[in-house]
Amino acid sequence: MEIELKLLLAPEDAARLRAHPLLADYTDKRQGEPQLLAMHDIYVDTPDLQLCRHQAGLRVRQVDGRWVQTLKAGGNVSGGLHSRHEWEGEVAGPAPELDALDAAIGRKQPIRALLRRDAVRDALRPVFTTRIERTAWQLRTPQGDHIECVLDQGEIRHGADGDARSVPVSEIELELKQGQASSLFDVALALLHDVPLRLGHMSKAERGYRLAAQQGVQAVKAQPLRLDGDMTVEQVFLAISGNCLEQVSGNQEGVAQGDDVESLHQMRVGLRRLRSALGMFKSLLALPDGLKAELDWLGGALGEARDWDVLAGNTLAQLDGDAAADAAALVQAAQEQARIKHAQAAQAVNSTRYTAWMLGLQRWLQARGWRDAATARQLRQLDANVSPFARSTLRKDQRRLMKRGKRLLHATPQQRHQVRIAAKKTRYATEFFASLFAPRAVKPYVGRLAALQDELGWLNDVRVADRLLQELPDGQPDHAELRLHAAFLRGYLAARAQSQGTDGSMHKAWRRFKAARSPA
Repeated sequence: MEIELKLLLAPEDAARLRAHPLLADYTDKRQGEPQLLAMHDIYVDTPDLQLCRHQAGLRVRQVDGRWVQTLKAGGNVSGGLHSRHEWEGEVAGPAPELDALDAAIGRKQPIRALLRRDAVRDALRPVFTTRIERTAWQLRTPQGDHIECVLDQGEIRHGADGDARSVPVSEIELELKQGQASSLFDVALALLHDVPLRLGHMSKAERGYRLAAQQGVQAVKAQPLRLDGDMTVEQVFLAISGNCLEQVSGNQEGVAQGDDVESLHQMRVGLRRLRSALGMFKSLLALPDGLKAELDWLGGALGEARDWDVLAGNTLAQLDGDAAADAAALVQAAQEQARIKHAQAAQAVNSTRYTAWMLGLQRWLQARGWRDAATARQLRQLDANVSPFARSTLRKDQRRLMKRGKRLLHATPQQRHQVRIAAKKTRYATEFFASLFAPRAVKPYVGRLAALQDELGWLNDVRVADRLLQELPDGQPDHAELRLHAAFLRGYLAARAQSQGTDGSMHKAWRRFKAARSPA
């Protein structure tokens, strides 16, 4: 299994990296000077990209007169940390030798069966190429960990002549050769202190495939989490945290571009899921205060943009009749505010502050930093089987939600907000632990929770809209007219929320949820 951390840097900062004292101090003297390589990679796939669809990449690389084929498949990306299966070997020329790969791949690997299909083997063709100038340092940390640090600069190219398209490459890869994965983050944080770096979510293969297919940025939703009943509580916490960070980092590029509404929404969902997971395990471990403060900072930056997106694209857009006429000018003003907040969110995600937070959080997870401060009792609970913990958590969440929802029909807006928060936490916990329970018990429960969340979410959107509509007229060219429209819509939305909260669909959703049985 290959474990590496990918970081992006501006080409003009490459000289600062080369001169960084850490590289001189940590270079393994037995390895000598850094190695300089000129590499030409040819990535192959079928015309319909079967390997890519199965999350695999097959390349043949020419370096120093030799040809080497490499297949990477499976694994995951979490907070910039790439973990993949890798098989490599020399070949005679620029074409892959599949029989040699077949002998190297383990029998249980799904990619082996795919590469055995005649239709796939016969259809393999070059899809894109890379030309990279690589500088490689072999590092030894004071703890004895062996890390390969490479600086890659060049381009990825698809097509030829007038039809060619290309994207530049300027990145660092820190690959763990021996030792603890947490040391990758120590090195990265030390480099970040002097060189502006950003986390790299996509491999060169992924970037090449996107170039070939002319795909834009796509938002990444939370992926189903598959847990094993034999896992410990600590192992499950790490799996859940990694799953949340995959969603966060997977939407990083879309948010960084500054205009992708869905990427920002999904990145924010990933942060909220992470916060919920930390709350579930808070009796056993606690996120360090510094990392928690940065989590709050990032959540706030994304939250402001999301609030304006919802106001412009959902709350006001759903109005009809006279209300729609009053909303038209406000929608345009809200969209302008959303653009401003998206630019601020992009600035946050592109900052070294964000990079430092993600690296620090991943380092804490990899090193299991909570163990140093844990009591003997907490350590026993962390090492215990997860099933009792999962059942206890879901039952506790269910009780809390039922208690808060008792007076939902006549609740104040703040009380409804508390019910919404409890419903959200209960749903996240149920989805986290879903694979430990029977699907026939989980699916209807989550479905009714989602319906309740939707109703409560709309009422919360109205509360947020009321606040934003009071802020919106400030600084606007037609502020007097906008203020009149905003005042009308605040009253209209409040009346509509009152109606829905007393005898509308929210009451129906709550009754249906009360009749559902918890999977635990």
